[in-house]
Amino acid sequence: MCGLAAILAAATAPRPVDAAELVRIRDRMTARGPDGAGLWLAEDGRVGLAHRRLSIIDLSDAGTQPLASTCGRYRIVFNGEIYNYRALRAELEAAGVAFHSHTDTEVVLELYRRHGRDCLGRLRGMFAFALWDADRGGLLLARDPFGIKPLYIADDGKTLRVASQVKALLAGGAVDTASDPAGHAGFFLWGHVPEPHTLYRGIRALPAGSWLWAGAAGERTEGRFFDLRAELAACSGPVTDLGEALRDSMRHHLVADVPVGVFLSSGLDSTLLAALAAELSPQPPRSVTLGFAEFAGTAKDEVPLAEAVAAHYGTTHATVRVTAADFAAARSQILDDMDQPSVDGVNTWFVARAARQQGLKVALSGLGGDELFAGYMDFRQIPRLAHAVAPLRLLPGLGKAVRMATAPWIGRVASPKLAGVLEWGGSFGGAYLLRRGMFMPWELDRVLDPDMARAGWRELKTAATLGGAVDGIGSDRLKVTALETAFYMRNQLLRDSDWAGMAHSLEIRTPLVDVGLFRAVIAATPLPGKRDMAATARPALPPAVMEKPKTGFFVPVAEWLGEANLRGWARRVHTEFASR
Repeated sequence: MCGLAAILAAATAPRPVDAAELVRIRDRMTARGPDGAGLWLAEDGRVGLAHRRLSIIDLSDAGTQPLASTCGRYRIVFNGEIYNYRALRAELEAAGVAFHSHTDTEVVLELYRRHGRDCLGRLRGMFAFALWDADRGGLLLARDPFGIKPLYIADDGKTLRVASQVKALLAGGAVDTASDPAGHAGFFLWGHVPEPHTLYRGIRALPAGSWLWAGAAGERTEGRFFDLRAELAACSGPVTDLGEALRDSMRHHLVADVPVGVFLSSGLDSTLLAALAAELSPQPPRSVTLGFAEFAGTAKDEVPLAEAVAAHYGTTHATVRVTAADFAAARSQILDDMDQPSVDGVNTWFVARAARQQGLKVALSGLGGDELFAGYMDFRQIPRLAHAVAPLRLLPGLGKAVRMATAPWIGRVASPKLAGVLEWGGSFGGAYLLRRGMFMPWELDRVLDPDMARAGWRELKTAATLGGAVDGIGSDRLKVTALETAFYMRNQLLRDSDWAGMAHSLEIRTPLVDVGLFRAVIAATPLPGKRDMAATARPALPPAVMEKPKTGFFVPVAEWLGEANLRGWARRVHTEFASR
């Protein structure tokens, strides 16, 4: 896990790469890679790569980046982990490749050298990278299938700038910082900024599962090597034993040259990971639980049951409780570490800090279990609402008329979302917006400049985007999986895990967000649920965990701020970002 930066100045660019700018971008990401830094500039000054290193695999200096191929014609800066790199390395060695390190990064470089862009579909893991191909005279950018690792681009058509963080590109001082209305409106709509937007028109995210080729002459081409919607629409393949699929993912995610810990709550996802880690690790795994002082002794307190699970599986365990005073003291730092505005991530920031204080550089998170195994209420509520309201869509204008009549007052007695049930609830995408949205579309001009709100809403094309995400998917459950995975998980959960973990130089791995496991689950008949997943643990999970009703993980941010809900925190976060 690291931080990468790259600048490509085309022949038509007014000046070559500014090394000082590249260093400013790189060093804004020091927390992502405190173990080392690297810089490379081409002789003609038209391309430069920079890197901050967090050493996880091959801790020696041989893993320093930017890394050159054995032939010297290719160079790469890489962020993430390739979990099947050992198998890929063995294949390459059998073909005559001689390696100079034991890193997964060199495997990616040599795989590209032989297979070009086709190598992307063979990489199992989380990754973002920039690879300079001197033979073809261009830069290849790529990002993993689910978007676990971020990659941001600022491209004016002549100079392309790339980094692992938005704030790093801003630190370079040469990007367009004009506001992107869709980024601002999207934040209030969802509680996060939806990709590919950021708050800045000049910076966008490279889409998950995609690549971009930037030629030195200024040409650009892009494409996908993984399409979530297409995978779910096809949902066919060899059916694998669920327990073996989970163990296979865990074995891969345990690959490291440093100890790997587990974020342990009392939910099924993290307790299963603790069980699998205990079963598959040669040494008792380490685990960390985050508790909140406000919840002590209540049903929301995760600590007692998590500690019982730790004892059950013999993990080396640490519990850390957080108070309102801790949040107040850390609030400014949390906002500085937050790369893009989010109403979430505070819990991950604190548990990542606790894990790092325990000496860990890698921790496993149960993120993704709810999206893959239908753990949210959304999997019941969204289909129910969509099917119930769909017939009323045959009455054009009814839903909008009801919303306009009720929106001005309904928020005083019930959720403001009720006003839009007939207008939005008759489709899966619309029902999803009602379920996951923070502020509704008709409320945006109350929290933003009205002109910006209208421009942002038009640019977001929310109805079309949500509808396109489920197009061609036959199963109701897989439609919700598509929505939760492509929007909430990618834009909120994974992004928050990245910035919050990296703030403490901690790599967060997600065994339940894995291409191999994903394909095994969606091919199964019937589709397995959370309890099917949890039942694969050996020895079995404690009955108290298996019988515990789904409650979600609560973070008392609103209470700490004296707010009725997270809408107030959203306003504060946005104000903080907008003022910078």
